[in-house]
Amino acid sequence: MSTAGRPIPDLTTRRAPGLGGFNMTILTLEVRRLLRNRRTLIFSIVLPVVFFLIFGLNPQYADESVGNGNVSAYVMISMALYGAILATTSGGAMVSTERAAGWSRQLRLTPLSPFAYVVIKMLTALVLGLGSVVAVYATGLITGKPSMSVQLWIITGLCVWIGSLVFAAFGLFMGYLLPTENVMQILSFALVLFAFGGGLFVPLDQMSELFQDIAVYTPLYGLNELVHAPLTGQAPTVTDVVNVLAWLAIFTGGAIWRFRRDTARV
Repeated sequence: MSTAGRPIPDLTTRRAPGLGGFNMTILTLEVRRLLRNRRTLIFSIVLPVVFFLIFGLNPQYADESVGNGNVSAYVMISMALYGAILATTSGGAMVSTERAAGWSRQLRLTPLSPFAYVVIKMLTALVLGLGSVVAVYATGLITGKPSMSVQLWIITGLCVWIGSLVFAAFGLFMGYLLPTENVMQILSFALVLFAFGGGLFVPLDQMSELFQDIAVYTPLYGLNELVHAPLTGQAPTVTDVVNVLAWLAIFTGGAIWRFRRDTARV
């Protein structure tokens, strides 16, 4: 059949793309767009480096032994983790700008599934998180203060980077949940609370027993324990792993739920 001399396409033969529409072209475009945000890049890279220089090089305790390294190495890992979660959260939360521009609702016209979209956004945020980890570790290498084996440098760096995926999902979830005009202010405050609650800034063994009991349920507790485990020499516990996986599932599920609701609006 045809209309005005033009054949009508047989839509019954069309198939939806595999993997829910996920492809490297979309991922590449998202990464390029993220890297154009210089303010986010500078903030997520410079801040953790400054924190490491202030707290990780203090001559009063920097050379004290901690497991398979020293305190300076411990602080370096902590600041790299803080920078990575700050970066990935910021990268995920950029979806709030897209919502304001109406881009999210345009996606309902594409075959991109909610799950594929969330995965693309989380992987994009990981690129920004990698920059933060590299910056802090490079600073530690230049100063020469952190003491640990080459193997531990690599293992802890990878643990920090991959683990920050949890907060890429967190940023994406909050980007759909919170108002666009103040999303980063709220998230920055939340990350500070998570950092204290998870023992990232102050070791939990210096806190009260009640605080330690509560900390086990906070989003950063398990990740903080896992990334430091290779250095301290303490094997990760089931509680640590469950904490990370549970919060990853909560944040990812929340992001998918909010994406579906947002794109369902007319």
